[in-house]
Amino acid sequence: MMGNSDEENVGIDIAKVALADRDIAATIVPDRAQSIDPALEKTVVRKIDRYYVPLMWVGYGLTYYDKAILGAAALFGMTTDLSLVLIDSSTTPPTRDTTRLSWATSLFYFGMLGGLYPLTFLLQRFPYPRVLPWVIITWGGIVMSTAGIKSYKTLYLQRFLLGFVESIIPTAFMTIVSGTYTQQEQALRQSWWFSATGGWTVIGGALNYGFSQIEADLRSWQYIYLFAGALTVIFGLACFSIPNSVGTAWFLTEEERKVAVERLRIGQTGVRCHKIKVEQILEALVDPKIWIITLMMAAAYIINGGVSGFGPLIVSTFGYTPLESILLQFPLGAICFIFILLSGWVSARFKDARIIQMVIYSLPVITGCAMIWASDWSNRAIPVAGYQIIGFFGPVVGLIISTGMANVAGATKKSFLAASIFVAYCVGNIVGPLLVKSQTVKQHYPALWTGVIVCYCIVIFLCGILYAILRLENRRRDKMDGLGEEERDRMAFLDLTDRKNIYFRYVL
Repeated sequence: MMGNSDEENVGIDIAKVALADRDIAATIVPDRAQSIDPALEKTVVRKIDRYYVPLMWVGYGLTYYDKAILGAAALFGMTTDLSLVLIDSSTTPPTRDTTRLSWATSLFYFGMLGGLYPLTFLLQRFPYPRVLPWVIITWGGIVMSTAGIKSYKTLYLQRFLLGFVESIIPTAFMTIVSGTYTQQEQALRQSWWFSATGGWTVIGGALNYGFSQIEADLRSWQYIYLFAGALTVIFGLACFSIPNSVGTAWFLTEEERKVAVERLRIGQTGVRCHKIKVEQILEALVDPKIWIITLMMAAAYIINGGVSGFGPLIVSTFGYTPLESILLQFPLGAICFIFILLSGWVSARFKDARIIQMVIYSLPVITGCAMIWASDWSNRAIPVAGYQIIGFFGPVVGLIISTGMANVAGATKKSFLAASIFVAYCVGNIVGPLLVKSQTVKQHYPALWTGVIVCYCIVIFLCGILYAILRLENRRRDKMDGLGEEERDRMAFLDLTDRKNIYFRYVL
């Protein structure tokens, strides 16, 4: 299924490939591989890390923080002020209808669905500094505007617009890492920025706790949104410094920029190409691994849809106060943070260790959901312990991202996959909140926890299929007759896809 098109590159006349069709690396380094001083390469990687990693960690942390704010704001009067939760006092005891809150959570992801493909391809077509900062500043303005919202209907519009503009962040970071680091390095770097999911669960919880102590003219939730929006605008201003690629990085010398590009030749993944190629999109649509990765992401992220929007609310039903419920987000965030980083380190340290880790980390998620659903909540330690260990969803999702992006070549195909992964992310986050049905709290939210268990069983099954496909394809390519080292060097920066380049090897 993946094999026939690989042999097409045998007939490629490299000299006839137009410069506009090539990777921008072709204008920076020659066709033949150049020797690299290992000490200089280490210096280059350290400089790249020092610039990109903190920037991406803060950026993705802000995207996670402003999504999770809604869950905390729900405990600080927002649900009452905007009529997001309806209380039916005619029943004994009174019942709560959280449908409006669920839709406020889900509409963010509908907006993200609308923005992913157009903004991702816009980012590919134009240099990063001409697109990314302006979108981020707009995002910050939308976050701050939340403080002035007076009705749930206006909040619905704000959430949709917020999702639309924010969709550019994860795909930007995925493609930056894919075009900046080697295949072996990518998992660790993807894990570094994605670990902000856990890190900002802790940071955001601490900030929200602090804002809850403020007694002033505005409500606590309004201060939270004003602060988060201001941070985002500052981040947007910082993004004007982002280079278009490592080949033009202002923080590297001319010699270092050449090394930064040359060292990516061996992986055949490319650096960056501004031309959007329809043929690469069509190839992606029939590539089985694209669909497998996308399905895995959708299944794995349903849990986040419930936790990010309803986490504190769910924990409060175990018998904790609103402030205790916020503080109990810390252990989940810490697990997420630590094990996302650990999974990235293991992937960088040991060859072909990504897919097996996905399976391993899926097991605690299944266990945690079972503990919440099946336990007797009179002993609240059991459900809260189960709630904490579902934080292992973080490394599962991080590994799905790094595995997907490391196994695709061709700038347009990489953009398509990055957008598709986060389309799946949106689907999971849309479905997740709809499984939190307040009417079933006495039955321990069975739809949510059983749904997550089924989804993670699907993830494990798909891991097995993906592993088999990639392993068999690597073996098939290893048996093929190559074109020689010179042709391998020349083909590295032609912006070929992984299916058309017989020198490309998949990581497991």
